[in-house]
Amino acid sequence: MIDTVTKVIELVGESPKSWEDAIQNAVAKSAKSVDGISGVEVLNLTARVEEGKLVEYKANVKVAFPVMDR
Repeated sequence: MIDTVTKVIELVGESPKSWEDAIQNAVAKSAKSVDGISGVEVLNLTARVEEGKLVEYKANVKVAFPVMDR
């Protein structure tokens, strides 16, 4: 039996295009410094509005990855 410990961090991704892109940005940028990301949970979606239009999409996410043995 393998014992696994998973760490979860909370991030905010941003994009001028879409919420999906904001989520992708959060995962892609965190993957540059975090190894083995195994999942993402979307907590909240928000946007900035200017003159009645959405101009910036934000996604609060939790990213999970295994804790590595040293």
